[in-house]
Amino acid sequence: MSNQSTVTEFLLWSFSDIRELQVLHFVVFLVMYLAALVGNLLIISAVALDHHLHTPMYFFLGNLSILDLGFISVTVPKSMANSLLGTSSISYSGCFTQVFFLLFFIGGDFFLLTVMAYDRYVAICQPLHYRRVMTRRCCVHMVASAWMTGILNSALHTGSTLAVSFCKGNRVDQFFCEVPHLLKLACPASYPNENGLLLFSACLVLSCFVLIIVSYIQIFRAVLRIPSEQGRHKAFSTCFPHLAVVSLFISTGTFAYLKPTSSSAPGLDLVVAVFYSILPPVMNPVIYSMRSKEIEAALRKLVGWRLAPK
Repeated sequence: MSNQSTVTEFLLWSFSDIRELQVLHFVVFLVMYLAALVGNLLIISAVALDHHLHTPMYFFLGNLSILDLGFISVTVPKSMANSLLGTSSISYSGCFTQVFFLLFFIGGDFFLLTVMAYDRYVAICQPLHYRRVMTRRCCVHMVASAWMTGILNSALHTGSTLAVSFCKGNRVDQFFCEVPHLLKLACPASYPNENGLLLFSACLVLSCFVLIIVSYIQIFRAVLRIPSEQGRHKAFSTCFPHLAVVSLFISTGTFAYLKPTSSSAPGLDLVVAVFYSILPPVMNPVIYSMRSKEIEAALRKLVGWRLAPK
């Protein structure tokens, strides 16, 4: 029986063998990647350089942009390079490097989105206690917990998957190395631990999602008590997009990692992967800075400073 030592590379799923479609895939992914790159870098720069944005909300947003930037950079550049070069290969070490960093950024994102929902809950529902609850030390500890959660999640899953024996070929039905698709190539008896870890992670993600939903329910209840119709409309128009992106990210990510591997279809898997691995890093800079006059002012100041004559 073949084991993992005989696998030196994996073959990722190719969007098409037609050269024109390969170039189209490269251009589409390049546009989305550049949009995520520019949007997240602008937010990181604005939060870092403008002292008016040195508040808990923007501190969390800056860290989310860092995670999102890493998240999309793990998978998309390699996929673009493969399409441009007309290849589909990725080395064994490169594949598991993708697995490690992808799970690291996913875990950090989940936890940080939960922290951000709690921050908004305290700010809107308990404004008089906000400064006492969301202290600098508390914010740093919560962000550190998000990063440590990502590292722990990644280390456990990557270590478990590395111990798997592969005896069903090396062709991965996805445009990046994803744990469920790697397990499809594994010998049937070699990955019970990873299945248990996936279920445990799903329970943690579900707990985070429940906390996010509860936070937003309390926020919506508080918003409904706002006497001004304009104030209610502004709050709802800000909160609903946040909740929509979070729900899309969590639901598609959970589906990708928990669906039965026997019933997976490449087309559906591709759509789900794009929804949870590409769209959130592209949309988060727009969604979380929408209607934010502070971000807008900081970006104008930043651009004006860069363009100012020396």
